[in-house]
Amino acid sequence: MPIKIAIPAPLRQFASGQSQIEVEAKTAGEALDLLTSTHAALRKHLFNDQNNLRNFVNVYLNDEDIRHASGPDTPLKDGDTLMIVPSIAGGAVIEEEVGQSLPELSNEEILRYSRHLIMPEVGMQGQRKMKASSVLMIGTGGLGAPVGMYLAAAGVGRIGIVDFDVVEESNLQRQIIHGTKDLGRRKIESARDRLRDINPHIEIETHESRLTSQNAMSLFRNYDIIVDGTDNFPTRYLVNDACVLTGKPNVYGSIFRFEGQASVFWAEKGACYRCLYPEPPPPGLVPSCAEGGVLGVLPGIVGAIQANETIKIILGAEEILVNRLLLFDAWTMKFREFKLRKDPKCPVCGEQPTIKRLIDYEEFCGLRDQPPVPESKLEEITAIELNARRLRGDRIQIIDVREPHEFEIARIPGTKLIPLGHVVSRMNEIDPEVDTIVHCKAGVRSAKAIEALKRAGFNGKLINLKGGITAWAEEVDPRVAKY
Repeated sequence: MPIKIAIPAPLRQFASGQSQIEVEAKTAGEALDLLTSTHAALRKHLFNDQNNLRNFVNVYLNDEDIRHASGPDTPLKDGDTLMIVPSIAGGAVIEEEVGQSLPELSNEEILRYSRHLIMPEVGMQGQRKMKASSVLMIGTGGLGAPVGMYLAAAGVGRIGIVDFDVVEESNLQRQIIHGTKDLGRRKIESARDRLRDINPHIEIETHESRLTSQNAMSLFRNYDIIVDGTDNFPTRYLVNDACVLTGKPNVYGSIFRFEGQASVFWAEKGACYRCLYPEPPPPGLVPSCAEGGVLGVLPGIVGAIQANETIKIILGAEEILVNRLLLFDAWTMKFREFKLRKDPKCPVCGEQPTIKRLIDYEEFCGLRDQPPVPESKLEEITAIELNARRLRGDRIQIIDVREPHEFEIARIPGTKLIPLGHVVSRMNEIDPEVDTIVHCKAGVRSAKAIEALKRAGFNGKLINLKGGITAWAEEVDPRVAKY
């Protein structure tokens, strides 16, 4: 029977760019087998060496996780849709205690928040709750920018910001809290000034440091709600675990290209992030926004959803995104919602938790103490060395494994474009008798391409361009655009 498999943006490069593929299958497992037999490069992203679905990939039949049905044996019927949902590398907390009164609003604040005050769902009491509330934002980037601006405008009384980065030109396409005048400034300073300008009636607290296992617990205890605007897996798991251990709601968002996810992970009321994704993907398997790009308005939309859920938590709204995962596709302008369930075996929020204190999240995500790649396995060349070989007239070929739209932005003269997803199928276009320099934007995808070519039996000499075309623009030819 024909069923549709929806392919998320991070995996489309391994499915010939397709967003939806139709197969004839009776079970979910059979459908995925057919999918990965046609698109072999997808298999390692969906299945581990034991042929089991990876823990950082969830598969939904319509809106139900197949893990809570019959797993790969879940039966399918005509017209069903399987949705692959990988992790992407975006009640009231404030309660009036006995003897404690909420802060009053000044006449200036009453005028400022008048459009809230005339709503029965907010009113004076709700606005006073917001003034009494505190929110900690992790990051002031794509997601943190709209979250902070909307929470400040809404009148959240105390906003904490954790960040240690500086404003770069490539940030300005989406991080609307910063401006051109802020280039080179600490993001935390730029964000603080912008939020103070939006609302001088609130308190802004800055924490200029990386969030770590050493400082997370003490930071989180001082705030009512934590908003996760991070862009890496170690910090996502750290935020989740610290929220569970301190009993705080985790307002989650993530973004990639034109797709976003949002949820509220609140262990006291439902699932946590580990219930959805028990393990992180291996390092380098899931591309970052720096590698895959992000539509500039997407973090604004997802960040606004996070701000909305934060305000609802403060006001005590019932229909918050607990046990619900919201997916948004900005390209097709569609929302989809999936049900989440608390995992009784979850190591941090389950019935018998094994994680009772914060751990080393770099190690957990496989980013620490990685064995060095032997030089014989991955030979590298610098941009300056490559240019010297070109100028000498050495017999070499340069293969660019970026995407065609990236090739239009900037290119090294004399290169041949073979995107990463096609490099094995087009291996016959690469001359094994000539030294082959492989490059991408920064050197990550080209290393993957070399690994794939070696596995496929290519016996020519393969050399990775260290730093990719970015290094070429910085060290050899400044006329080549950086992006």
